[in-house]
Amino acid sequence: MKKATLLLIILTAAIIISISFSANMKYAKAADDYSIEHVDHTISVMYNGYVLMSDTIQISGQGPDSFLFGFPYAFGSYIVRYLAFDANATSTTFPVALNEPLANRSGFYGLKVDFPSGMPQTLGVQVLFSNSLVFQESQNVSLYTMVFPAFPSLTEPVNSCNSSIVLPKLAQYVEGTVSNTTYSEKNLPPLTYNVSTVTFQLAAEEMQVFDVDQLAREIDINEVGEITGSDSYYITNKAISTMTSVDVLLPPNASDVSAQDQFGRTTAHPELMVLNGTRYNINLTSATARPLTFNEPTKFTVNYRLPSEAYIQHQEGGNSYLLYMNLYQGVDYYMNAASVTFVLPEGAKLQIIEGALTGVSYSITKDVFQERVTISKQSVSQLDSFNVGIAYDYDSLWSAFRPTTWAMVLSIIGCVAVVVITRPKGPTAIAIPTGAMQLRPEYLKSFVESYEEKMKIIAEMDSLEEKVRKGRIPRQRYKIQRKTLETRVDTLSRTLTEYKEKMRGAGGHYASMMRELEVAEIGLNEVEANVKSIEARHSRGELSLEGYRKLLGDYERRKEKAETTIDGILLRLREEIR
Repeated sequence: MKKATLLLIILTAAIIISISFSANMKYAKAADDYSIEHVDHTISVMYNGYVLMSDTIQISGQGPDSFLFGFPYAFGSYIVRYLAFDANATSTTFPVALNEPLANRSGFYGLKVDFPSGMPQTLGVQVLFSNSLVFQESQNVSLYTMVFPAFPSLTEPVNSCNSSIVLPKLAQYVEGTVSNTTYSEKNLPPLTYNVSTVTFQLAAEEMQVFDVDQLAREIDINEVGEITGSDSYYITNKAISTMTSVDVLLPPNASDVSAQDQFGRTTAHPELMVLNGTRYNINLTSATARPLTFNEPTKFTVNYRLPSEAYIQHQEGGNSYLLYMNLYQGVDYYMNAASVTFVLPEGAKLQIIEGALTGVSYSITKDVFQERVTISKQSVSQLDSFNVGIAYDYDSLWSAFRPTTWAMVLSIIGCVAVVVITRPKGPTAIAIPTGAMQLRPEYLKSFVESYEEKMKIIAEMDSLEEKVRKGRIPRQRYKIQRKTLETRVDTLSRTLTEYKEKMRGAGGHYASMMRELEVAEIGLNEVEANVKSIEARHSRGELSLEGYRKLLGDYERRKEKAETTIDGILLRLREEIR
């Protein structure tokens, strides 16, 4: 009887545990019981050749706390940036981990999206790839071929997937592994592996394969509220064809637009591409410049005016103002780094900075009479558009500050002049020349032309390195061309050394310019060595992608500063030649 009772108790306990375990398993299954109903998969080609993959994933049921999204592993090395968000509330973003395994299957590059508050019903994922996925045909430069994943690689089946390819305006589909720019698939299996290509025809000016290494914009407000803008671009041609012009976007309602090349020379008048638009075509070839070759960098500046009534709000009866502007609106090209500096009127006092400043850095610089706000961001595209407001106080009496100051200065100069003229004259002093020995214009011209020739050859050597790295020329031919260019650089370097010594000996501002030039050259050499070092560390896995990009951005800024110094010295010498 006791054994029967004990057996009954054990059986009862086993049944209870089994029911409890089944319930927990059922609940756990229910917690992750979801399916992927639909995916909208879009591949867009940006103006400078970068490729944006956008996926909208509709979930049915209750999803897990994380989600795996991927594509063939080869695309992983071309990732520039990525973003995951709730498609129904785009301000809600989710953390993303890179290079995650997809169901322990090799050959895939995975992105793991975590959901701190649960998976949304509609998930948006965007991945931006570099312009290395777009190839220009060497025999026909109007033909481009793009490599892309035709479908996303997911760990669950997809009931339906609609895909589309958004090519640049006026582009014509020629051929590809997909039959058209729109295609679809029913019952897409999990871990779909697909590498596709599409070839399209496009006039060269409709798309330029180039890198925007940096954009530095300055918005200056004067004492009467007039606004002037200046956009300085540092770009590098990445197409095999030469580059003669480029399109840029200015703030809305820009007027009096002009452009200068890297030496300060005025280029052809910028052409407005669309009536009442903001896109302008900038001619990169001035009277003495030539088109940009492959991998060759350049700088140019675009100046313009903006209407104050469209950007500045004045509080009636007070001294409060609000400058309101949308940054990066409609930008259809990718920029490695961008900064916008707002220069307030003299005497203005900054009150507050309004706007979604997440993911950007800003600094406030205060001079004796003037304040400026600089907003900077690494890795900028059309995904980063946001509004910013700069609130400040400004007393209109400050508008008379400069005229009053100049009047006082002129009065003091006049008084001093009267005293000097009317005082008794003493013995005449012997003048001792302290300035620099004047150098002949032909000598200065030879120095400038030799230095610019050396810079062009170095750019050709960089272009040659890129070509052999991508297998576009045989290594034997590369060695011969490299040796020829190195010989020319050595000859020019010896000639420039002699020029520099003579200019140092001339003294005065010539010696000062040579010291500045030497410091800038040392800085460039250090940057080149440091960039090679971080590239090697990144390839070995010793430096994270984020750390690599941050250091690369710092080195690019140092490089631009040094190159600006060199360009300024050459420009000053050119002015003396005239």
